[in-house]
Amino acid sequence: MQRILSVLDGISRTTGTLVRWLALAMLLAQFGIVIARYVFGYSSIAAQESVLYMHATLFMLGAGYTLLMDGHVRVDIFYDKLSVIGKNRIDLAGHLFLLMPAMIMVLYWSWPAVSNSWKILEGPISVGGIKAVFLLKTLIPAFACLVLLQSLSCVLRILFQSETRDG
Repeated sequence: MQRILSVLDGISRTTGTLVRWLALAMLLAQFGIVIARYVFGYSSIAAQESVLYMHATLFMLGAGYTLLMDGHVRVDIFYDKLSVIGKNRIDLAGHLFLLMPAMIMVLYWSWPAVSNSWKILEGPISVGGIKAVFLLKTLIPAFACLVLLQSLSCVLRILFQSETRDG
């Protein structure tokens, strides 16, 4: 079980480690865009879209890592007051009945649009933009898969903890 958890968590950890550098790249790109526009009078739609692409990639591919690090916002006002068993029950129900079904639906409903986008190699959002909208749309199922894998890891960890505590 530990090996499975290690692999699942490793996927999220590796992805998060790689995409976090996009935050710095975004900052530098945006700084360069502002300098180019206001100092040199140069503007590029593709450069502006590159920031959008990096932003989307950072958040979509970093969601599984955020789940691994328990960094998502909790709105449950009772959660902090619960015992470990109570928290595990809420987490398990949330993963099995809310998060996992939602990610499966995202995969199901996004796949036709992503597939069609790849078939035509969908072009830029704006004239002069990046000619890779199909890659941008691919982030949607990638996001769902990464969150689904991390959610599975969370479920297995909760069940494994219960097993070792009971056994």
